Amino acid sequence: MRRVILTEKSHIAPFNQPARDLRVQNKPLWLWQRDLLSRYASEEREYEDWQMAYEMESEEVETLVHRDNLFFNAALIDEFVELAKAGKRPVRLAFRQDDLSIATHVVPLTHSFFQQGELLLADMWYLPRGISQSVEVEPLIIDTEPTEVGYYHVPPYMATEVGDLVYQLPKKSFVLIENWVHLFIADILFGVFSNGVFRQERIDQEWSYKLKLLWRSILEQKQTRSNSEMIEIGKNVVIDPSATVLGPTIIGDNVEIGAGVVIDNCIIGNSVTVSQGCQLMLSVVSDGCFLPFRTSLFMTTLMENTMVAQNTCLQLCVIGRDTFIGAGTTFTDFNVLSGPLKTSTRDGVLEETNLLILGGCVGHHCRLSAGVIVYPARTVESDVVILASDDRHIFTKNVAYEESNFYSYEHKYEYMRQYPREDEGNF
Repeated sequence: MRRVILTEKSHIAPFNQPARDLRVQNKPLWLWQRDLLSRYASEEREYEDWQMAYEMESEEVETLVHRDNLFFNAALIDEFVELAKAGKRPVRLAFRQDDLSIATHVVPLTHSFFQQGELLLADMWYLPRGISQSVEVEPLIIDTEPTEVGYYHVPPYMATEVGDLVYQLPKKSFVLIENWVHLFIADILFGVFSNGVFRQERIDQEWSYKLKLLWRSILEQKQTRSNSEMIEIGKNVVIDPSATVLGPTIIGDNVEIGAGVVIDNCIIGNSVTVSQGCQLMLSVVSDGCFLPFRTSLFMTTLMENTMVAQNTCLQLCVIGRDTFIGAGTTFTDFNVLSGPLKTSTRDGVLEETNLLILGGCVGHHCRLSAGVIVYPARTVESDVVILASDDRHIFTKNVAYEESNFYSYEHKYEYMRQYPREDEGNF
């Protein structure tokens, strides 16, 4: 089967980069797609749009077409391809409008679904005789099979009519990556969180699997969630005996985990250092990251080569690559005034996220000094440097590159170079 990829040129703020190049599950999105589709597609071609695909693809060959900003898991793509092949007709991926995981977590901030009656059509097609069949497609409906999972309880004295907060976690995951919030949903909610929930369901429902886990624990003399069936460990990994690692967790190669560390249901990439006293839960830490002592991550993504300094706690955040977060930095995640959390779309318009608990997002190559406070759902654009001061350490709005301390310093230096003054002195 041939795989035809339609490129999405729009960039995801605040990273200023197409979705395909951003990381999910510690892989660039394009590589995640390729790995899942490699058993179906023997060749792939890439085009800017449908018109170019029509002009270039004249052969009647079995074809799978999709846009390159889609996140999906193996369960979804396997069902779609198998049903499509069995039907032997051109189809387009579709979801019911009332599918809870799609309606609750994917539709907000998304503008690329095509609505047909009560169906939402996504940019994925199966064409048994090539591109020419794209005008004949019928919707192929996939049920994501969501499970409602509670994750937070807001006391009534903090917010009325809130109470227990829940996620709708699907077995068959699908996300259109059009916003940084979609990265959080794909990586954390539909990634490590869903994996943990459905692994527990399997343990509860399959006696053979439960017995396998118990037998492995007896042989290895470890707790059930700490045995090799639940924890995948790479090469050259050093784990201090006092550290606690609970599965399902994946740890890459050349990783060092220090004393007193607690890791629960995470993905840890290659060449990562997690120092003494760090706590990581439901998080993705990409290759080359460094976490000094007493760093805490909860439902947070760190892209590659990022450092989060000591005594910093990140909750429900997405942090870009090559970024430094200073000691004691705080990303708040709840609006104490009980209003909806909003974030900027690709057009700069504020839209509701449909999430009552959400941290912030920092782009690539950023430097945040110690003591910075960022309000929920706010973003810091790539290449920003923030030096906290008495009058500038609490950020209630998005931070653009023009507001960077580095930007101000650079432009002042250029001005002084062009218009020197003897009395200016150092600045």
